[in-house]
Amino acid sequence: MTFALYPAIDLKAGQVVRLKRGEMDQATVYSADPAAQAASFKAQGFGWVHVVDLDGAFAGKPANAEAVRAILAAVPGLPVQLGGGIRDMHTAGAWLEAGVARIILGSAAVKDPAFARQACRAFPGRVALGLDARDGYVATEGWAETSDVTARDLALRFADAGAAAIIFTDISRDGMLTGSNVELTAELARAVPIPVIASGGLASVADIVALRGAGAGIAGAILGRALYDGRVDPAEALAAAAA
Repeated sequence: MTFALYPAIDLKAGQVVRLKRGEMDQATVYSADPAAQAASFKAQGFGWVHVVDLDGAFAGKPANAEAVRAILAAVPGLPVQLGGGIRDMHTAGAWLEAGVARIILGSAAVKDPAFARQACRAFPGRVALGLDARDGYVATEGWAETSDVTARDLALRFADAGAAAIIFTDISRDGMLTGSNVELTAELARAVPIPVIASGGLASVADIVALRGAGAGIAGAILGRALYDGRVDPAEALAAAAA
């Protein structure tokens, strides 16, 4: 299994931001031009772009559609995965038709598992599940609510659904530059047959090396604040992922 890196573009009011622990009032704006940011990631050699419509995650429907469409137009040929506000088959199908390579279902996996399963069946290889955990329990609605379901239990419920990947975020580390939760990510990867992508807290190339070495089920990592702040060099990160 190849190990992929996913530079993140989190969208809030049309701008590229990074949050701390998912708190919308803890947003740092990094760019007013999401399309240019995506083009920069493509030029640096990344093979994917990870996009989250933060406002859409809270609203339950797309809220930064114009910015997402601009990103898609700016990086032809570069696969984009998109999460935030995708809660029904119409929205899922529309984004995939618009050029999104893979959609991410987060809240829907907890609150509407029938839809999540239907989407996995209807769009094989193009649906990832976003499992965002706070103290081990899955959070929904843009992380504003915490469910009574653990990330591991939810992953096991979808083990046979046909999801392309699980994106596992440790909310307590997200945007905090405290290092990836390698142990919990590896534990989840061992529990299910679905490739797991690590998210939250990645602070250095050493985290990429640690995740790569933690088990075959870990298929990649999301790069956020560390990339924007210059703590992770793109070329060094890509070399570590490919080593």
